[in-house]
Amino acid sequence: MSASGRLPRALHPGAWWLWALGMATAASRTTNPVLLVLIGVVVAQVVVARRTDAPWAMGFKTYVYLGLVVIAIRVVFRMLLDGQYGAPILFTLPEVPLPAAAAGIRIGGPVSLEGLLAAFYDGLRLAILLLCVGAANVLANPKRLLKAMPAALHEIGVAITVALTVAPQLIESGQRVRRARRLRGEEARRFHVFREIAIPVMTDALDRSLLLAAAMDSRGYGRAASVPMRTRAMTGALLLAGLIGICIGTYGLLDSTAPRYLGLPLLVGGAAVGWVGVVLSGRRVPRTRYRPDPWAGPEWSVAGVGLFVAIVVVAVSSIDPTALVPSRQPLQWPAVPPVPLVAILVGVLPAWLAPPVEHGSARQREIEPRARALAEVPG
Repeated sequence: MSASGRLPRALHPGAWWLWALGMATAASRTTNPVLLVLIGVVVAQVVVARRTDAPWAMGFKTYVYLGLVVIAIRVVFRMLLDGQYGAPILFTLPEVPLPAAAAGIRIGGPVSLEGLLAAFYDGLRLAILLLCVGAANVLANPKRLLKAMPAALHEIGVAITVALTVAPQLIESGQRVRRARRLRGEEARRFHVFREIAIPVMTDALDRSLLLAAAMDSRGYGRAASVPMRTRAMTGALLLAGLIGICIGTYGLLDSTAPRYLGLPLLVGGAAVGWVGVVLSGRRVPRTRYRPDPWAGPEWSVAGVGLFVAIVVVAVSSIDPTALVPSRQPLQWPAVPPVPLVAILVGVLPAWLAPPVEHGSARQREIEPRARALAEVPG
């Protein structure tokens, strides 16, 4: 039992994904660097507080490095291709002459402060989106997510789960290869990094993916019951209509210039139609769950926090689109609107609302006294 008096258990992976998608939705609606950095800090705090000791759960640092690389690539390409945006010119790069057929395209030339800031803001937003998805991969066990999939999404869930395990498996394989090389006393040489590290990592990840596919095939994944053609066609049409409605509704919510009827009404209608199709289609997949993950108060709380953050930020961006987009012409220090600021700070609550996790050190402290007691028993 933890210090708070709650028993450690794993939170439902769907709750972590809903929370992470809510934070990602909030990040997609703003280019304010203060709010984006705050979202990154909130996500990192929750990850540090509620990640497990699994090897793939220690890979959040990799997503941070990848986000920094995304920002650098965005800024460099903006300087090379279209760096002039505004009057204050910081420096001028050598311009490459292009033929008349490439009119409107420029390589090199003057680079302005506004152009660099625009590239930095866009790159930072993409990096924070990557951090949110990485937090979901770190906190939610991807293999437990497959067990939580509805029966109708069984085949699709298998493909999605295998795809989601690629990044965690690469991170875990990289840790294993680095640990093995360190134990052998080997150091990575600068010109042989790809052959000595990258190839073993990719080979190990591919081998583990093939083993996972073989294990799933031996357990009967993909087996379906016989259903009349009319029922199959009706459920397929309902699922397709629901997915189209959800996609268009999500686009309407994320795009502030889209008509209002393309947003929440179409999203709710598509979700309702898709749910009916899921229920009807689930009858053709006979499968049971052994000890399914519970969906209790902590799951509702964590998912509700993510939904609350997304709704508040989307509402603010719909009412006043300029509130979350800092002005670059004229160049001003980004103003921080109070309502989105408070909503984003609420996003850190899963660090306490989610059940505590049991770390290996805690388990070891509990097991060692029992092992010593058993060792002292004669005979």
